[in-house]
Amino acid sequence: MLGIPLALCCLLPAILGLPLEDQYEIPEAYKALTPHDLAVKAGYQAESYEVVTEDGYILGLERITGSEKSPPAAGKPVVLLIHGLLDCSPSWVFPGPEKGFALMLSDWGYDVWMGNVRGNRYSRKHVNLTVSNPDYWLFSWHEMGVYDIPAMIDYALKISKQEKLFLVSHSQGGSAFFVMATERPEYQEKIIASFALAPATFMNNSKNPLLNILAPHSSDIKFMLDLIGMSEFKPSKKLIQTLGKIVCDDQSFLQPVCKNIVFLIGGFNDKDMNLTLLSTVVQYDPAGASTRQFVHYAQLMTSGKFRKYDHGLIGNMKKYGQIHPPDYDLAKVKLPVYIYYGSNDILVAPEDTRKLYEKLPNAQKFLVPYEYFTHLDFLWGKHVDIWVYNQVLSLMERYKK
Repeated sequence: MLGIPLALCCLLPAILGLPLEDQYEIPEAYKALTPHDLAVKAGYQAESYEVVTEDGYILGLERITGSEKSPPAAGKPVVLLIHGLLDCSPSWVFPGPEKGFALMLSDWGYDVWMGNVRGNRYSRKHVNLTVSNPDYWLFSWHEMGVYDIPAMIDYALKISKQEKLFLVSHSQGGSAFFVMATERPEYQEKIIASFALAPATFMNNSKNPLLNILAPHSSDIKFMLDLIGMSEFKPSKKLIQTLGKIVCDDQSFLQPVCKNIVFLIGGFNDKDMNLTLLSTVVQYDPAGASTRQFVHYAQLMTSGKFRKYDHGLIGNMKKYGQIHPPDYDLAKVKLPVYIYYGSNDILVAPEDTRKLYEKLPNAQKFLVPYEYFTHLDFLWGKHVDIWVYNQVLSLMERYKK
């Protein structure tokens, strides 16, 4: 969920009279390592795969097979991690062995898989389409739930020779999980339990200031984007990396600007933000997305419902046979679901999370016991291991027994 504020921040170098992207060479230290290389650099054994979805998208899938604490071995329980909007798999790794959840899971003896959904920097291929073709970008997180996560599950279970896995999602990853569980309920049989960290479903109580400005105009925005053929959200990669050096580095006097952009997304928590990660974060995020993903969330904010993409009156009649898009039937989600949420999350509001919980037949909810915990603290908070990850691991261990 880093994209809109970070894109606005792209204007900062021009305002300050700093060199723009074509005039600024990114230092080697600020270039992003691949997910595989990140894990290997941290001392873990890793593998990279590509999986093809039923509708032809080619997705990057990363695997951490072991470490010194838990060498690779057959029969390890499988965990699949699904990232959020404009994010990618390295977010589970670059906080390091003590805070990076993928590395923690590996040390605890799990076979860890990290998905990259369609359109992000590691999943920009298709069997027929190129990313320059607007048709490539005709998706929201609905298609990620219907196609991407099922393909990842099938592939991870095939390679690991397991029958079931644990699924952990953050933000949009939770949106896609609940889409899959309702639209393709047969995949619930392949999941031991789902752990949803700040899942973005009901959004009408979101206090994110930028989304609240945009949401009332979602129909107009959709019309304009369709009219001008703008289908990909694509801020300049080199410019974002330049900002990582100029604005977000530990030594930069402008770091408070970077910090407050992050606070604008998910909530203010000055005490728990890991400032040393900021310059790394902007090397990977925003990782790419379709504009439809944003429009779909804006539609949820105005409707107050968790429902399918609104194509407009005529489009809905053609697609769904009704005027309004249908709701996702959350009563179909029968597998165990553990929902984690923060009191200070301004993107996925606590009251919206509680509304989700009330509609699920087999769920438990956990409010992080720290009043300032925000949306992005689930990935990069200083104490996320204590308040969230350790509890998730404890629950997984119960299922192993």
